[in-house]
Amino acid sequence: MADTSVDVVEGCRLPVLRKNQENEDEWPLAEILSVKDIPGKKLYYVHYIDFNKRLDEWVTPERLDLKKLQFPKKEAKTPTKNGLSGSRPSSPEREVVRPARPEVHPPSTLPAITPAPAHQTTQTQPQRKSLEITVQTPAAPSRGKTLPTPKRKTESVSSLTSQPSPATPVSTESPQTYSSARETFTPKTNSREEHEPLTTNGTTRRLIPSQPGRKRKANCGVTDEDSQDSTDGIPSAPRMTGSLVSDRSHDDIVTRMKNIDCIELGRHRLKPWYFSPYPQELTALPILYLCEFCLKYLKSLKCLQRHLTKCNLRHPPGNEIYRKGTISFFEIDGRKNKTYSQNLCLLAKCFLDHKTLYYDTDPFLFYVMTEYDSKGFHIVGYFSKEKESTEDYNVACILTLPPYQRRGYGKLLIEFSYELSKVEGKTGTPEKPLSDLGLLSYRSYWSQTILEILMDLKSENGERPQITINEISEITSVKKEDVISTLQYLNLINYYKGQYILTLSEDIVEGHERAMQKRHLRIDPKCLHFTPKDWSKRGKW
Repeated sequence: MADTSVDVVEGCRLPVLRKNQENEDEWPLAEILSVKDIPGKKLYYVHYIDFNKRLDEWVTPERLDLKKLQFPKKEAKTPTKNGLSGSRPSSPEREVVRPARPEVHPPSTLPAITPAPAHQTTQTQPQRKSLEITVQTPAAPSRGKTLPTPKRKTESVSSLTSQPSPATPVSTESPQTYSSARETFTPKTNSREEHEPLTTNGTTRRLIPSQPGRKRKANCGVTDEDSQDSTDGIPSAPRMTGSLVSDRSHDDIVTRMKNIDCIELGRHRLKPWYFSPYPQELTALPILYLCEFCLKYLKSLKCLQRHLTKCNLRHPPGNEIYRKGTISFFEIDGRKNKTYSQNLCLLAKCFLDHKTLYYDTDPFLFYVMTEYDSKGFHIVGYFSKEKESTEDYNVACILTLPPYQRRGYGKLLIEFSYELSKVEGKTGTPEKPLSDLGLLSYRSYWSQTILEILMDLKSENGERPQITINEISEITSVKKEDVISTLQYLNLINYYKGQYILTLSEDIVEGHERAMQKRHLRIDPKCLHFTPKDWSKRGKW
């Protein structure tokens, strides 16, 4: 459908032909991010609007529908509240009104696998089981008769979670639901958040934020990856603590485009999802080779073979703190093993959209999960955490490499992070906001963990078993706000005769039992050999 007489430039929007999950043709609206000339034809790098960035790709002119071409609007930058410029004028991303969207996205051509949002799955009230659990709120006795207050909170969260979100191939409704719930139950905010610029924090044109003190990474595995295409309001101010720095650095055209075609890691070849700041001379190679033990990057297979004859590592550097069967966990200090940690961050950035810390790894610990065979310990995934977290974060980034996804390893990483929190005697929570895949994994883990406890409760003297939110939090090391949001997500909380009760429906009980039968990988606390350190003493750094 391409017309050679029309000049398609960066910032244009138009329908582009692609195959959906059922291998059917569809024409979603896409934005042209870059154009390059190769002998004989042009190629266009497109981002599909309202789709995850991991689907971005180079397309040929034949896949463009120029009949519905939208040129970028040339408008002056509109100042924001803090006086900084708004979105780029060359992109109509937040400016184009989309009346023609139904023509570009007819309902029959939308991806058929869009997961239903959480609030839709709990609208219908299934038949209730007789198991009812009274929830005691520990704060209630100290304030007298204040039961209606939590009720209002519950209603406000319910109303927030009922707001619809645009459909995407990877659901982003749930992160919005979780964010709303978290805001309701988190009265304290970081004072630095309220004064930070909404559009930039110093990393708009740089790979490493130029913040005072230390260089940071944005969203190590936990942000809304589709937020750059959201048109439903201004995002919250970025937070400048931990490893999450929610900024607009992905608005930079360079960082919005994948720069690595393929990575060979051991016996696997990986197709990166996002930009990663490997040295520019390596980005033009058809394959980037990594040593699977030290993660050093090399430009050719011959270089890799030569490196393997000299590389003595057969497992990640650091201490092995857990082993059961073929699964091991290694604790790696970002200061003591700086090169490995930096290489791990570069690899992780290929699959995490908003991660921006690659070089200053000193304030972080990395927990790498491996699978053992006769050749050594092969990396499966990892999570990182701050040595000192003022906000009880027990995970900064978390990633399961694509060859090992959908096999239970992600939940195993999450479970291990909470086992560490139990040993430390703390409750923990992942850094927010969570990404689409991150939220799905955490929601599933929280739901299964909490339901396990509720179903094991025994009634005394024929009365309903009783448990408090704080008790659930102490048993699981899951932060109280996450417990509350999960109970609301499962639609378990009911207000009955002046008190809260949890009512487990038959569907929830049966679904939980089926899920637990499939969950074969579990952490055995007896196999964990871990002694927490007091990182407030700088001598331990």
